[in-house]
Amino acid sequence: MEIVIAPAKEDLAAVAADSLARQIRVNPQFVLGLATGSTPLPLYRALKRHADAGVDFSQVRGFALDEYVGIPEEHPESYASVIRTQVVEPLGMNPDLVHVPPARASDLAAAAEDYERRIREAGGVDVQILGIGANGHIGFNEPTSSFASRTRIKTLAPQTRADNARFFDSIDEVPTHCMTQGLGTILDAKKVFLFAFGENKADAVAGAVEGPVTAMCPGSVLQFHQHAVFFVDEAAASKLANTEYYRYVFEHKPTWQVL
Repeated sequence: MEIVIAPAKEDLAAVAADSLARQIRVNPQFVLGLATGSTPLPLYRALKRHADAGVDFSQVRGFALDEYVGIPEEHPESYASVIRTQVVEPLGMNPDLVHVPPARASDLAAAAEDYERRIREAGGVDVQILGIGANGHIGFNEPTSSFASRTRIKTLAPQTRADNARFFDSIDEVPTHCMTQGLGTILDAKKVFLFAFGENKADAVAGAVEGPVTAMCPGSVLQFHQHAVFFVDEAAASKLANTEYYRYVFEHKPTWQVL
């Protein structure tokens, strides 16, 4: 696990976007795991600058992390809509190559299995983008989620619904269920880039990075990942015990040890 700390979220997004752009130049059919919400927006803006500078995203394949159950695809807060407007269109991606969990299928269990199959057939996710909830959830894998879980239906915790209510007219409109990639699915990604900004994420970051590996903090499962990078601002890093070491490691990275 590698921890990158910087004062501004834009600086962190630039570092991550530079890494992704370099990988996409080498592999135009790169598979990108896409997260939604406000946290990854600085990254997508930084990637847009690379697209404007000539990086071709037209062959990049995408798999969204999760989707709400119970709202139509055309709803502005469906993750299909959000991915289209915030990622696919700005970066010039081919919408036919970008997939969102099929949370409106008649047979949700079978659809979840099919989503797993699509990821496998694409060769797996090269880099999965993540945020982390204040309760430590990644994707919509709430506390007590199985570390072996795959794409499935989950019930959103009341706190998660409250956190997401800012995107809706009222909390009553926030769906109670979602389809999300599981923790086991996330662990299969070749690399994970997790972003966390603000003091309200400090406990979750400390628990995920330095705490015990426990289902009560789902993000802590990333301690088992072979290549997980946390991009955190000063506030989100404020409860880490080893910040000076993390800074030292990043400042002294060998040239061959790229993100």
